Amino acid sequence: MWKYVAKKILLALPVLLGITLIDYLIMCLAGSPLDMMISPRATQEAVAMKAQQLGLDQPVLVQYLSWLGQLFQGNLGYSYKSYQPVAQMIGSQIAPTLLLMGVSLVLGLLIAVPAGIYSAIHRYKKRDFAVVTASFLGSSIPGFFLALILIYVFNVRLGWLPSSGMYTPGTGGDWWDVTRHLIMPALVLAVSVAGGNIRYIRSAMLEILEMDYLRTAKAKGLGRFLVINKHALRNALLPIVTVIGMQIPTLFGGAVIIEQIFSWPGLGLVTMNAITGRDYPVIMGVCLLSAVVVQVSNLLTDIVYALVDPTIKY
Repeated sequence: MWKYVAKKILLALPVLLGITLIDYLIMCLAGSPLDMMISPRATQEAVAMKAQQLGLDQPVLVQYLSWLGQLFQGNLGYSYKSYQPVAQMIGSQIAPTLLLMGVSLVLGLLIAVPAGIYSAIHRYKKRDFAVVTASFLGSSIPGFFLALILIYVFNVRLGWLPSSGMYTPGTGGDWWDVTRHLIMPALVLAVSVAGGNIRYIRSAMLEILEMDYLRTAKAKGLGRFLVINKHALRNALLPIVTVIGMQIPTLFGGAVIIEQIFSWPGLGLVTMNAITGRDYPVIMGVCLLSAVVVQVSNLLTDIVYALVDPTIKY
């Protein structure tokens, strides 16, 4: 296992380099940060001086190699707008994002796993069709649209939940205050996670429920609960783990948009501000973090395979 993990990490390094190179080239095609920083009335000499100061007068490949050299030294650069270290900016904002992602993933799975099992047990019945329809609805409804609906219902009409921020300004932000602010953004992401996973869990369970060893377990007199939740679910976990591993990067990207809508103080606000301001170092820092999240998710998925099915050998 350790040799396999080391091999996966070594293979991930050139992949990360390729991703950062492509991201940098695409980012440079979007325009220069000088357009957002320099007044239209500035002289050509002032623009040239600013470009030289930031290293933007060099060819794109030279700029990328300069950024890569700083990265190998453990430095993600400094923001063009706030002049803060990018690593510090990301480090201070990643905790709220991880909190939102973690709660959304757990909540989505708590909905998806029982719903998928229930749908498989009652296949081709009205209850099965109702669960599948709800699954399609949850996976197809845009997150920003659902967020606006929840804000209108629970904040504008009912006044039950706050619509922005992580805690009420002027308060210490106790756990109940943070929970009230977390409910709506976490619910939006959880609906997407549950909607996408219910059908996969249902399909995996349907395949396993037809196996001969389950009929043998039933014939031995094992209860319905043990047959379904111990024998069937355990063997249906491999495809489920695959889907969950793919959900994590998607959840990370979706959190950026939802954070912007709910003004959640995570990486979403930092990313959107960096994109609109063409803040190259911050954009590259977030892109690198996203690529690392994808690689780590794939690695963890492979490791969980061995925990779920001991017969798997690497």
